[in-house]
Amino acid sequence: MDSQLFSSLTIKDTTFKNRIVMSPMCMYSAESEDGHVHPFHLAHYESRAAGQAGLIIIEATAVLPEGRISSRDLGIWSDDHIDGLKKVNEGIHRHGAKSGIQLAHAGRKADVEGAIFAPSPIAFSEKYQTPQEMTREELNRTIRAFQEGARRAREANFDVIEIHGAHGYLINQFLSPLTNKRTDEYGGSRENRYQFLREIIEAVKQEWSGPLFVRISANEYDENGNTMEDFVYFALEMKKQGVDLIDCSSGAVIPARIPVYPGYQIRYAEEIKQKAGIRTGAVGLITSGLQAEEIIQNRRADLVFIGRAFLRNPYWPKQAADELEISIDGPEPYRRGWN
Repeated sequence: MDSQLFSSLTIKDTTFKNRIVMSPMCMYSAESEDGHVHPFHLAHYESRAAGQAGLIIIEATAVLPEGRISSRDLGIWSDDHIDGLKKVNEGIHRHGAKSGIQLAHAGRKADVEGAIFAPSPIAFSEKYQTPQEMTREELNRTIRAFQEGARRAREANFDVIEIHGAHGYLINQFLSPLTNKRTDEYGGSRENRYQFLREIIEAVKQEWSGPLFVRISANEYDENGNTMEDFVYFALEMKKQGVDLIDCSSGAVIPARIPVYPGYQIRYAEEIKQKAGIRTGAVGLITSGLQAEEIIQNRRADLVFIGRAFLRNPYWPKQAADELEISIDGPEPYRRGWN
């Protein structure tokens, strides 16, 4: 079989050996509460690289302490974080995989001590504290934090940056009319709601020239939320700014029931790819090699992001290759059991 899943893809000067991406997933395993890499992270990410993922994007990594989803999140708000992240990358690169980092700020969904911030003072639910509405000074501080996070990512030797604009976190909160009730230049029209992300992208590009991805929630599961027309608009704006790929997830901007089934988010990647003419990544209960191959063969997306299946099996690419009846190289020490 002539597999497209295991074909290479070059974005800018970076070549991914296949189309399989380990999706960023929070591990809540940072040492103490200082955001530093733990030995767990070294083993966790290197094992997936040994399993032959083409790209591994590490978990949501906070650009500011108050932007953590939990107190055990990884951080990139200090130069002290760089050395630990470098070690993660050494393990990933050892096996020919590329590495990415998801720069994140949780906004009103932060579960940490002290004040939290959002575009508008609306709590996510009764279990969360009410955030403070961000002032212009706080907006500027956060944009600078994303820029400094990009610098530290470059110094830590990452190959890809993904900006986290999904799952109801801060950037998503600005994009959505459900959570952004501002009356200044950052609220109201979709052009205004995009302004915060626009400024973050421009700031990140001051420090980063490599592949740049953005994750979005392409369905808000509320009739008053953004529509696909809005998401296509956002994607076209990102394309103009030089974003290379849109990682298409969905949900979590407000509490809502999400109908989940195999491949339930693939159609968002397909529609944005077609209508905006930009590369996309598909994610969402993709569990088999045949399923992933179909996505790439039919040009529904350019990369396949594997999440929970990678938690169950660090060598998921080998499993996929076996399903497709093709042979792929594996780690030399494992060759006796690989083929």
